[in-house]
Amino acid sequence: MNDSDNKQGTLPRVLLVDGMALLFRAFYATSYSGYIMKTSDGKPTNAVFGFVKYFWDAVQRFKPTHIVCCWDMGSKTFRSEQFTEYKANRVDCPEELIPQFDLVKEVTSSFGVVNVGIPGYEADDCIGTLAKHFSQDAEVYILTGDHDMLQLVAERVRVVIMKKGQGNYAVYSPESLLEEMQLTPKQIIDLKGLMGDTADNYPGVKGIGEKTALKLLVEYESIEGILENLALLPKGVRSKIETQLDMLHLSRSLATICCEAPVACALESCFWEMDRHSVLSKFEELEFRGLMKLIG
Repeated sequence: MNDSDNKQGTLPRVLLVDGMALLFRAFYATSYSGYIMKTSDGKPTNAVFGFVKYFWDAVQRFKPTHIVCCWDMGSKTFRSEQFTEYKANRVDCPEELIPQFDLVKEVTSSFGVVNVGIPGYEADDCIGTLAKHFSQDAEVYILTGDHDMLQLVAERVRVVIMKKGQGNYAVYSPESLLEEMQLTPKQIIDLKGLMGDTADNYPGVKGIGEKTALKLLVEYESIEGILENLALLPKGVRSKIETQLDMLHLSRSLATICCEAPVACALESCFWEMDRHSVLSKFEELEFRGLMKLIG
């Protein structure tokens, strides 16, 4: 996104929100003490409350003209069909969080934000597909806490990683990603393929960690480059890769965000124009008095 691409803000700016990342982050940030915020009739709302604060801060900071919020739609996806152990290590969702999945979508809808999710695909895939589509005519900012999304960084796509503490962000462009990690967005996929991902429960090449994977990618550029130069690798590293080739390729496939998901969302349908009355009405219903002054 050069200045010449968006001189005087001529391009629209789309904010793609990783809804699950914000909701889970908000739940754990507000429940660590054991206290769960609830309405007077006992409905848990702590995660939704925290989500709104994160969402609003990002809207104020990045000033989008358009917003879409993307969601997972259940645990069964094309990845779990490829590899049955994919995300099988996830603990059960906290009981107090379950009713907040639908509630948070009611809140985003009250803001006039489009909610998107496709059964069989993850929110990441919806975000990747929409980022690719929208970046033809707009600049795109992806709000998430998930470093896997760095593979989506492009000339008109920024990935905004939420850091510890509200309002702290790391914004990645192709240049800043290369400077910080010595990797291109495409190499992020190969990095995951080599080292695996404990959060998503796929192993990569056992015995190869981030440090070795980074060194290999900086030297040989890609998994293909590494495989073409196996004979030059230290014996231990070569042996690990040779004996786990199938899992290496499967892990890279699992790490790849699908940018061709069957999701359609016209730019004009996600124009950001908050209906203040609708939001205040929803806040009143959820007893979010502390948030009313937030939106003025």
